[in-house]
Amino acid sequence: MGSNLVKALSKEHTIYGLDIISPMKDGVKYTFSWDHLDKEDEIPEVDAIIHLAGKAHDTKNKTVSDVYFKVNTGLTQKIYDYFLASKTAKKFIFFSTAKAAADKVDGILIEDVVPSPVGPYGESKIAAEKYIQEHLSYEKQVYILRPCMIHGPGNKGNLNLLYNVVKRGIPWPLGAFENRRTFTSIGNLCFVINGLLTKDVPTGIYNMGDDEALSTNELIEEICKSLGKKAHIWKLPKGLMNGVAKIGGALHLPLDSERLRKLTENYISSNEKIKKALGVEKMPVDAREGLKVTLESFK
Repeated sequence: MGSNLVKALSKEHTIYGLDIISPMKDGVKYTFSWDHLDKEDEIPEVDAIIHLAGKAHDTKNKTVSDVYFKVNTGLTQKIYDYFLASKTAKKFIFFSTAKAAADKVDGILIEDVVPSPVGPYGESKIAAEKYIQEHLSYEKQVYILRPCMIHGPGNKGNLNLLYNVVKRGIPWPLGAFENRRTFTSIGNLCFVINGLLTKDVPTGIYNMGDDEALSTNELIEEICKSLGKKAHIWKLPKGLMNGVAKIGGALHLPLDSERLRKLTENYISSNEKIKKALGVEKMPVDAREGLKVTLESFK
């Protein structure tokens, strides 16, 4: 996210970084360390802070839960307190996650849902959200974004794994499960961030995602188009695959009941609130077009 945001914003904005390391990066004037927050006058005054730092969701469940709260909650509190104390910073953009609102979605996810995160990743993010909401300032604008899965050039994660599986010609055996999921193209994300920086948008929580939801089958078809391959999607009986997943769980194989649920569940998020706030009817990047850009970058 950071690399793509720098490319999108550096032409019109002066950008400073804050990280655990201080590399030289095109588009970033200087990168400070977190320790600089405790030193007066070390960091130049800024107009806005975009908080991306966090501990990502560990799909292998090997991360100790305390790490999530130390990073996702603790660091957010630290940078948000710095923002509140700043005389010039008037806008704060915090990247939470859709998983802070709900692990499962029945219907369409909207912002006023009662949060019910499952696991330390979502729980640590909702704890950070609560801290921010409990310390709002009427003189400043604060935005909490809840994006669904973000993808773009430089992408790392489950989409890369699925791409490599399809690239090897391995058939997709879960074609009978017609699920639909919301994704977030990096182009749409950059558009929203620029809008929040340059427009008078009310403080609040905003879902973030593309206009169109895609099924996993459609996702695989797009991957195959990108590779110039024919899609091999097997529609094996759902009962059979549920049985295989149960056996997989007992034998500690890659496909167990929980992973099957994650691969086949519906997770649709509404982006109507953020579009209305920005005064647009559609996101600039179509879901499939955004996916094509990401897949091309994998090559």
